[in-house]
Amino acid sequence: MKLAEALIWRSDLQKRFEQVKYRLDNNSKIQEGEQPSEQPADLLKEMDQLLSQLGLLIQQINRTNNTVMLDDTRTLADALVDRDILSMRRKALADLAQSASIRQDRFTRSEVRFISTVNVAELQREADQLAKTHRELDTRIQELNWLTSLLD
Repeated sequence: MKLAEALIWRSDLQKRFEQVKYRLDNNSKIQEGEQPSEQPADLLKEMDQLLSQLGLLIQQINRTNNTVMLDDTRTLADALVDRDILSMRRKALADLAQSASIRQDRFTRSEVRFISTVNVAELQREADQLAKTHRELDTRIQELNWLTSLLD
């Protein structure tokens, strides 16, 4: 199985777990004299099976990410961290640029006037550059995910 397929399967298992958890919650209490639509014991068993599969799969994904090299200096796991940090910094800069560029309408000269304390254009340029770097790194990661076989 390729790493990309394992990631898709992991996502599916996580969704199925949430669905079983929701069904379990819906069947955990019933009105006196009624029967639950699904047996909580069966749902608990299904939940445990899903978690067991998910745990093993995550271990395999982590082993693979920690072993496979994206380039000469970093593993796939390192690249994932770099991608997340790029995304966080880009979002923070874009949010700051948006916040600093909001215009305040003043109707009289006596109203408080706000001015920006940051260079909005520079922040936006840096955010755009980070977005480009993020896209390029994400593309390389996705490509490697489809080329790499999952380790046992």
